[in-house]
Parts: sequence; C-alpha cells; structure tokens
Amino acid sequence: MARILVIEDDRSIQKVVSYNLERAEHEVISAHQGREGLEMARHRSPDLVVLDLMLPDLPGVQICTLLKQDRATQRIPIIILTARGDEIDRVQGLELGAADYVVKPFSVRELMLRIAALLRRCQLTDDAPQMVIEIGELRIDRDAHEVAVNGTPVALTAIEYKLLCTLYDRRNRVSSRGALLDEIWGQESEVTARVVDTHIQRLRDKLGSVASYVETVRGFGYRFIAPPGASPGASPG
Repeated sequence: MARILVIEDDRSIQKVVSYNLERAEHEVISAHQGREGLEMARHRSPDLVVLDLMLPDLPGVQICTLLKQDRATQRIPIIILTARGDEIDRVQGLELGAADYVVKPFSVRELMLRIAALLRRCQLTDDAPQMVIEIGELRIDRDAHEVAVNGTPVALTAIEYKLLCTLYDRRNRVSSRGALLDEIWGQESEVTARVVDTHIQRLRDKLGSVASYVETVRGFGYRFIAPPGASPGASPG
C-alpha cells in the first residue's frame, strides 16, 4: 500500500481517481488547490503525486518545479494528469522531472497500471540500499554495522543504529513517530512515542557535528536531510 496525493480541481475526476486507488488498497490524500497540494506534499510524505497542470490558484508546472527543487520532496515521483496533450507540454512536463504524463480524457485502467508500475520501480530502488554510505562528514557501513563522523567511530546502540539507517533510507521524507515505532520496536505496546524522541536526542548527541542531518519536523516527526552539496555515495568533505 502506498500513500498517494492527488492534486486535481475537477472533483469528478478527483473522485474517480481516488476511488480506484482506494480499491487498490492505497491511502489517498486529496487537494483541490495547488498551494494546498504543495503543503500536503511537504508535510504528509506521499509515495507518489498525481498532478493536474491547470489548477485555479497555482499552475501545476510551478508545483512540479517547486517539488523537484525542494530536498524534502524531490524524490517523490510525479505523474502529470492533464488535458494539455501537445508534444511541447509533454516534453516540458518530463523535463521538469515528472516520471510520467497522462492526457485527459484518460483510461482509468491505464492510469492505475502506470501508477502501479511506477511504484514498483521505486520499490526496487528502495530495496537495494547502499552498503557503505558516505554523505558529508557521515559514514555508515551496513555490513560492519559501523558509523563514523569525520573518520572517528561513533558507538551507537542497536536501536540508535537502526533509527539512523531507517531515517537515511527515507531521506528527505518525514517519518512520523508512529511509523518509527512500528519499524524499530514493532508491536511492543509498552513503548510510547516519547521513547522515539528520547532515542533521537541520544542519537543526535552522539552524531555531534552531523546531528543536524536528523531534522525535527514539528508536529509530524523526523527526517534525514543531507547537507547542501553532499549526496549519498560522495566522499566526506
């Protein structure tokens, strides 16, 4: 199941798309205005965005550009769903970073198949994590379960290490406290959301100069944010 954001001002189309996505057991969040959709993308961490280009308050082209420029949302795949079917519009949409382009009137079945295919491609990428990660001053060696900052080993507990790897794997996307509880602690009912905050604080204390890589998103949870100029696999410095 994926969380899919549908930004579409035509309520009949919004209803049809949402209904079929829910039938496919996806979680659907909807926006009828561009700015509303932009905020949802930034704070609700969707796995995919279905985006109309002709919105009443903010053009879809601008939304696509802003999402791809923001480190917090640039990895979210976007499918453009629009009545603008000219070749120049298609090319522009794909050049802006959209993963796919569907023209109205459209086949609901085809749209669902395209969404499923795109989610599968993203899942294949997510399921093949780097074993040695070097990003800015931080180095994570998954095989050895070792973490270093500026070449100095950092002694993390098993929970802290798993928290760091989980946040990194979902980098630039918000992980709620509930999601982290499920991922790290499983079904241990005695563990509360406050425990997540405590372990995040301990993790930051140990990370020292790279503590800012683990960012608090107030009211939502936490996310891993790479420093400007750094990218996964880059050598420190």
